[in-house]
Amino acid sequence: MYDNLSLPSKLLKGERKYAIYLPPDYQTSERSYPVLYLLHGGGDDQTGWVQFGEVQNITDKAIAEGKATPMIIVMPDANTGQRGYFNDPKNEWRYEDFFFDEFMPFIEGKYRIKKEKKFRAVAGLSMGGGGSFVYALHHPELFSSACPLSASTGPLNLEATKAWLEQRKLTGTDAEIEVYYKKYSVLELINAMPDDQKKAVRWYLDIGDDDFLFEGNSLAHIAMRKKEIPHEFRIYDGGHTWTYWRRALPTVLSFVSDAFHQY
Repeated sequence: MYDNLSLPSKLLKGERKYAIYLPPDYQTSERSYPVLYLLHGGGDDQTGWVQFGEVQNITDKAIAEGKATPMIIVMPDANTGQRGYFNDPKNEWRYEDFFFDEFMPFIEGKYRIKKEKKFRAVAGLSMGGGGSFVYALHHPELFSSACPLSASTGPLNLEATKAWLEQRKLTGTDAEIEVYYKKYSVLELINAMPDDQKKAVRWYLDIGDDDFLFEGNSLAHIAMRKKEIPHEFRIYDGGHTWTYWRRALPTVLSFVSDAFHQY
């Protein structure tokens, strides 16, 4: 497990950190592995899932028990320079572009990773749940599964988007803000999904019954039901806490493994 690695980014003008989990037999085998991109929440960085999520113990155990297939898990830092996984309204800070144009190619070139959609998944919690939702909605051709946990689904309407951006001192013209809203609102993206993409990604959504983000997640579930987008939606006992996410992680590992296996 390495939690302080970095790569240079031209788009974000500096070094970007990441953590990586390599399966137990990585050093002794010559095989390539499926990959899970695992996104942290607001206030954490690439060490969040390592430190608080106990990703190493939980994944080692799941693999040893045959509940998950050996996989590489990659955790990027989205809390330096500006917080979050998205581009800003003016496209001056382009984290999403960095992720797809620089980070993924770097990781999949450096490590023995199977570079096909069916062997790639994305998951995350809270802010990272929002990131995993949006990344898979924007790029269904890249991910076989997506598992947003306790996801921040974004502002529920245009007015709320303006207030949300102001709070974060992010500005833009009305036109830029409307484009931003349509690009990063999970509900807008679900409602705009073309019919031929409805089965492109396997979805697993999960939230605690006491979580303050229940509304956006419930609305996302309802929108997906109305659009007939197949997905799993689970509500368990708990709040917006690491206790909850540690308990959710084995299910995520098993769910993404099913896709890695099933072809």
